[in-house]
Order: sequence, then structure tokens, then C-alpha cells
Amino acid sequence: MRLKNLKHKDEIMTNNPYLIYNPSDYKGKYQSLFNNTNPIELEIGCGKGDFIINKALTNPNINYIGLEKYDSVIARALKKVDIDIPNLRFIREDALNIDNVFDHEISVLYLNFSDPWPKLRHHDRRLTSRIFLEKYDSIFKSKNIIIQKTDNTDLYKYSLQSFKDYGYKIKETSEDLYNSKYIVGNIPTEYETKFHNDGLSIYYVKTEK
Repeated sequence: MRLKNLKHKDEIMTNNPYLIYNPSDYKGKYQSLFNNTNPIELEIGCGKGDFIINKALTNPNINYIGLEKYDSVIARALKKVDIDIPNLRFIREDALNIDNVFDHEISVLYLNFSDPWPKLRHHDRRLTSRIFLEKYDSIFKSKNIIIQKTDNTDLYKYSLQSFKDYGYKIKETSEDLYNSKYIVGNIPTEYETKFHNDGLSIYYVKTEK
């Protein structure tokens, strides 16, 4: 999918109080950035920010970080923050570098509607492949807790098997989130709202190691 360039994105991202510049400088020290000892939860691929912004607004005693690879996308998320949200930050970084950004300080990882990389030769790029699961080991503070939502059947099934093969236990799962008990308290992403309105099922899994 071709990304639309956002006019004034550089202006939005320059000296923005919610964007963490040089994130590797904070590796192992993110609690000092938030100036508290509250848990830190991370979304990889935060897109335009609806999910992570609303999580932060709903849970003021938890710190939230949204990581996104593309400038034009993260700038759109930053543009939405029009009130003070002290427990929210963003990082513009490639997920492949995640183990260079955090050091045993994340409590929960969210993977919402990640790129499914449908071609077999690209499966290692999936955020639930063994390559990424190995990287995540170094970012979690104690237990490894991953919560995933997707509209892609193949990615969902692949992820379940990948989690199990890597030693994760499946704690919660549904092939139709909106008709399950797990919908209580659910905060949707932009894609999720669109897919649900289009009549697509939303797959959900919470796993722990």
C-alpha cells in the first residue's frame, strides 16, 4: 500500500514533546522519561494513533509508547494529540531495531493489524515470527505478554503456532472479537473500526511467557 505523504510532517515532528528523539539514548531509562515508576506498555505499528492515544487517556496510571516506522504516519498520530497526555510518547523507528531501544522495561506489547506479509518468502518479516519473538525477550520487564489483533486469518493462525513453538501460552483467543467476552474494554484502531464496519471478523489473541 502506497503511503500518502503528509504536508508539514517535518514541522509537526520537529521539537514535538510527544516524540522521543534518539530513543536508544533512553534504553533502560524510560521510567525516568515519564518521571514515574508506572508500567510501560508498547504498541508496535501504532499507525495514526487512535489506539495508543485512547489507551493513555483511559489508563492514566500506565505509560504508553507507540512505535511507528513511517514519518508521514507517525506525524498524523502526533497531530491528533491536542491536549496534555503526560503518559504518552511516540517513537519513529523500525521494529527490527526494537532490542536496541528497550532493555527489560515493557510490561505489555500490542501488535494491532500488523502487515501480514502474505508471501511465504516474507514470513520472517511478520512481527510474530521467531526473529521478532527473540528480540522481544530483551524488552520485557518480567513476563512476556503480547496482545494481537488482526483481520488476517493466515497471520492469526501463523501467530498462534509461532507463539506456541516459542514457549508462549495462549491465555485468551477469539476468531470473532466483537462477538466474544473479550470485547469488554476493547479500544479499536482506525483499521479495526473500518474492518468491523465492513463486516469482517477481528481475530484476537493474548499470549504469555
